Amino acid sequence: MEEKFKFTTEELAELQRIATHLKTTMVDTLEPDDENYLRQQLEKEISDNKIKRDVFGLNPILLSFQTAELELSEIGMKRECVLAILLYNSIINGILTLEEVERKFGHSVAQIIHGLVRIHELYQRTPIIESENFRNLLLSFAEDMRVILIMITDRVNLMRQIRDTPNKEAQSRVAEEASYLYAPLAHKLGLYKLKSELEDLSLKYLEHDAYYMIKDKLNATKRSRDAYIEKFIQPIDEKLKQMGINCHIKGRTKSIHSIWQKMKKQQCGFEGIYDLFAIRIIIDSPLDQEKMLCWQTYSLITDMYQPNPKRLRDWLSVPKSNGYESLHITVLGPENKWVEVQIRTERMDEIAERGLAAHWRYKGIKGESGLDEWLGNIRSALESNDNLQLMDQFKMDLYEDEVFVFTPKGDLIKFPKGATILDFAYRIHSGVGNKCVGGRINGRNVPIREQLHSGDTVEIQTQNNQSPKQDWLNIVQTGKAKAKIRQAIKELQVKNGLYAKEILERKFKNRKIEMEDALMSHLIKKMGFKEMSDFYRQLVDEKIDANDVIDQYVEYRDHEAGLKTSGVVRSADEYNFDSQQDLQMKRLAGNDDELVIDQNLKGLDYSLAKCCRPIYGDPIFGFVTVNGGIKIHSKGCPNAPELRKRFGYRIVKARWSGKGASQYNITLRIVGNDDLGIVNNITSIISKEEKIVMKSINIDSHDGLFSGNLDVLVEDTGKLESLLKKLRTVRGVKSVVRL
Repeated sequence: MEEKFKFTTEELAELQRIATHLKTTMVDTLEPDDENYLRQQLEKEISDNKIKRDVFGLNPILLSFQTAELELSEIGMKRECVLAILLYNSIINGILTLEEVERKFGHSVAQIIHGLVRIHELYQRTPIIESENFRNLLLSFAEDMRVILIMITDRVNLMRQIRDTPNKEAQSRVAEEASYLYAPLAHKLGLYKLKSELEDLSLKYLEHDAYYMIKDKLNATKRSRDAYIEKFIQPIDEKLKQMGINCHIKGRTKSIHSIWQKMKKQQCGFEGIYDLFAIRIIIDSPLDQEKMLCWQTYSLITDMYQPNPKRLRDWLSVPKSNGYESLHITVLGPENKWVEVQIRTERMDEIAERGLAAHWRYKGIKGESGLDEWLGNIRSALESNDNLQLMDQFKMDLYEDEVFVFTPKGDLIKFPKGATILDFAYRIHSGVGNKCVGGRINGRNVPIREQLHSGDTVEIQTQNNQSPKQDWLNIVQTGKAKAKIRQAIKELQVKNGLYAKEILERKFKNRKIEMEDALMSHLIKKMGFKEMSDFYRQLVDEKIDANDVIDQYVEYRDHEAGLKTSGVVRSADEYNFDSQQDLQMKRLAGNDDELVIDQNLKGLDYSLAKCCRPIYGDPIFGFVTVNGGIKIHSKGCPNAPELRKRFGYRIVKARWSGKGASQYNITLRIVGNDDLGIVNNITSIISKEEKIVMKSINIDSHDGLFSGNLDVLVEDTGKLESLLKKLRTVRGVKSVVRL
């Protein structure tokens, strides 16, 4: 018999404390029967023995109470959210139905739980959730904004509780999700405290040594840092008051996560980060005097402390695209320490701090996206303590112009509203689109005209005898699909033209008649065809008989021969007709190097990946992107292992085929002794190399050593290896590598 679930003494004590706190805080919002109904439900859940500890060994009932307390204290949500959190496990475990919840606790609570259940089902569908599209899909799945708020607080609570877990693999997975999914969601809502906590805890679990190194160093320097901030602020505050500028000044230490990001970006140690804290001067100003007062404050500070002009960021004159306005300046403060100072008004600070900057343009003009405006309104309602029933008005009717659907592999793709199965097929690959005969949405067979909806899992069905039709242009909604269909139809016309021409030439040969292209072109126009492709298509479809065409040709030829020729007969060169062979020859005769992709396919659209920048001669492979294009990577690309691991089904073979006159931009990293004339020796070698062009050089010198990057144009790996060999022979050069 299965052992009955038991609470520990500590868990019971914590549960009692939280329950008392929730009851005391929500006493004004709870309805008369809420407490009794909830107690009965929890007792039933325990007696049914459906409770199971999670992978971390945590008690799910206690977790839900902790999340409810966090939701209450950090965000201010009360009855509906708290009850939804506490009842959610009962719904998932099948102990309670949404109908019962609505009857006992009301429609609003049931609606929130329904949204949480949909998100739970979405999680079960796919484990691949790191894309921006997935964040947007989560938002569009949430029928009520409170669902997103609960998701964030639930993850913050979980991150707090798993600090001592022995299950490090599960801890890392939760931390990764917190970093790339929940922290950005919290940022969109302006929940900066929760966002910073999620980022710091993620760093703590994922990069333990880095987190504690920074934490220990911050603790060791806290007293001196606080004293320095006070020393820096005091004279500025006095001067501003003398000028009659009303403001308040505060210093804030950057989060551990942001310090670590700077250390990695700047490739330096903790001591190399000079902006561990920032000073923010917030001015109380009328709207029409904001810029003037900000620049006056800037002038005062730069008079007192030496500024670094390279570090000036003027987002007053030209605000960021998301509406952010502020002046950032770095000055040399007391003790010759660099200090970042941010100057803004109360209005600017309110916008930045509350997360509204992403959806309001400069001077209050509404931004393009309805999402951020909606999130901002939610945040405003929370902060102003409006009647929380107003939250019911904010439904997730965003994304009226977008839908998000899954591939069978779990990849997520965004489409415009109204997109169809055919759009999806062409997004996967033009070859799939050209052969598409229908599809399956969530296991149900559908035609190519079927429209897509958010959350659908879509599978394409193809047949080899299918080919693109002209009316497909009226089915698809995306520009890329339309372009691919037009291209496919044109190629099909060329193919049909070659086949029809071959039939016609064979018929002429059988009747021992020589066909002249110029006369044939004249005849086709005389027959009423504006395009030769139309003539050949009707010939292939047997709407025109080849023997009748030959009879008309003979009659036309004899008629023309009997006329007096007063002019020059036009050559067939005047008629533009590119066969597939002609197109191939043009490509071979051009200046571009040629690639063979997959099964001897040539002429496909491709682009070279920027992460590894392959050049002619490098071992390469192709990667089919979500928009159907092909990216060419070198086999030694740093991203190659991850691409093969996660997207092996989108890898195609590729090799260089023909050499044209293409040149490739590469960067060389060069390090050596800072000897007199060494840079001149390096540039002299490059200038003497045939068909190698130096685009730029950037060299830094420090303590007798130099290092820098050279950007050069080369034709292939042979030229590159020759150049590297010569540069390495230069006296004083320690290493030359290709980046």
